[in-house]
Amino acid sequence: MRKDHRPYIIKRLDLGFQRWYANYFLRPQLKSLGEGCHFMKPWFVEIFGGPIAVGAYTHIIATPDRRVRLTVWSTLEGGGRIEIGNYCLVCPGVRLSAGSEIVIGDSVMLAQGAFVTDSDWHGLYDRSLSVGQSAPVRIGRNAWIGDSAIVAKGVTIGENSIIGAGAVVIRDIPPNVVAVGNPATVIKELDPERSIKTRGDWMADPQALAAQFAEIDRDAMKNNTWLGWLRSMIRPVKGD
Repeated sequence: MRKDHRPYIIKRLDLGFQRWYANYFLRPQLKSLGEGCHFMKPWFVEIFGGPIAVGAYTHIIATPDRRVRLTVWSTLEGGGRIEIGNYCLVCPGVRLSAGSEIVIGDSVMLAQGAFVTDSDWHGLYDRSLSVGQSAPVRIGRNAWIGDSAIVAKGVTIGENSIIGAGAVVIRDIPPNVVAVGNPATVIKELDPERSIKTRGDWMADPQALAAQFAEIDRDAMKNNTWLGWLRSMIRPVKGD
């Protein structure tokens, strides 16, 4: 991993530009965008159709090779929609594709490459322009959808449950369990005696958290110089 050689002010300007980009280009495409939402590399977030709503203090991370795609496309009466709750985490490569309805609760984490769809997108015998069979998907508060997992139409995932990496979820998953495999099956129940800290808990005081991260950045980058930053881009050396 390359060290960040930028002077602290450059990082702050970069973060400000990303906020501006999200507000200028992404916000108009959304039904709503909650307070404190943060997009990392928002130019790699693709939005098609609507309505799509994103709750407060949700983080959406995209990369050049792992774009985030939020898509609503429907031939059904009333159309489709996507609703993402507060304090959620959407990692690179996540795709949400709605023909009817996808509702994601507060503090849900969607790991890299997770795919959530409420439709087949074609019929068995009618493979023309159609969403095929479709049924709403609901992911409960504080659920965790693992790397490259697939959540299929008509599924409800219960509060706090964890879906393992690469799992294919085709039937309901109850609250407070771990489910893995294809098709996903429950292999473990969470300990009811142990409390679960959510992203909402972690971000209960967003201003204090932002100040803490800013202080960490200032300390980590305090020795960075303009010349050192330029040198690292033009002529990188071992240890950069």
